[in-house]
Order: sequence, then C-alpha cells, then structure tokens
Amino acid sequence: MAKFFGNLHLVLVTGLVFAIAVAVHFGAAVTIDNVAVFSWLHVFFGILWIGLLYYLNFVQVPTMPAIPAEQKGAITGHIAPKVFFFFRYAALLTVITGLVLATVKGYGHQALTFQGEGQVALIGLGMWLALIMAFNVWFIIWPAQKKILGIVEASAEEKAAAAPRALAASRTNLLLSLPMLYAMVNANLG
Repeated sequence: MAKFFGNLHLVLVTGLVFAIAVAVHFGAAVTIDNVAVFSWLHVFFGILWIGLLYYLNFVQVPTMPAIPAEQKGAITGHIAPKVFFFFRYAALLTVITGLVLATVKGYGHQALTFQGEGQVALIGLGMWLALIMAFNVWFIIWPAQKKILGIVEASAEEKAAAAPRALAASRTNLLLSLPMLYAMVNANLG
C-alpha cells in the first residue's frame, strides 16, 4: 500500500479511472466531447489553481520570514519551483477548459462581451476575473518568481524588486478569487 500511495502518478491515474467508473455507473456518456468531462476538468484544475494560490498566500509566504536562512533553500530550491509549475499550468488549464465550456454551451461570446443578462453577465464577470488572474500568474508572478528563486539570472537588486511585485500580484489574485468564485458558483448555467 505504501508503494501505491507513494506514487503520485499512479494515484492520479487510479482516481481518473475511478471517476470514469462512477460516471459510467451513473449513466453518463464518457466521451471526449462530453460537456460533463470539460466541466469536471474545469473544476479539477480550478481547485488545483486556487488551492495553490491559497497555500502560497496563507502558508508559504507568511511562514518564510520565520524559516532559518540555512533551511530556506529547501523551500526555494525544491518546493516552490514545483508549486509554481502546478500553479501556472493549473491556471492555464482552468482558463482553457472554462473557455471550451462557455463556447460549447453557447454563451461564451455573450459572457465575455457582457451582452447577456443575469446569469450570463455573472459568468462573464467570473470569466474576466479569472483571465486577469491568469495574466497575473503568467506575466507578473511567474517572471518575478523565476528571479526570486534563482531560476533565471538576476542581481540582488532585481530579486528585491521582484518580490513586492510578485506579492502584489498574488494578493490581487487572492482578492479577485473571492468574487470570481462567487460568480462561477452562482451563475448556474447548466
């Protein structure tokens, strides 16, 4: 059992197979063009993205000042690069699956241009907030973190300048995540 649970990829594949079995058992057609599959993937990637956003803002960033200097390398050299890999790709895949869903369901253009009423406008707001957040991840947070973590060459001054920029973008995403989640959960566009 320890070998099984020690293998992340095996656990993920097993979870995927189990999810498909649940869907088949309850009568869902499991096809690649099935909207339910994209909805499920959208929620999965969204949970991963926002979960890591909250981990960074509630756990890692506030804890870093208390970590002794000789131990910080474990975080910056091993944990943070992995966190930021999953963080940025979860953001990308959340946006892609969300746009696919909105397009397949027929409200994508209306939502993005705020031409719909009620629930369509609400999902449109959620979509724009998520797009802003994904932009922050890829074009502000990640470039700054590459300097901070030493993934790219940067002077001490560049690293020092990158830290508040990354923090401001991350906290902006934290702020935007709350209305974004409200919009996404309450739009109920079926």
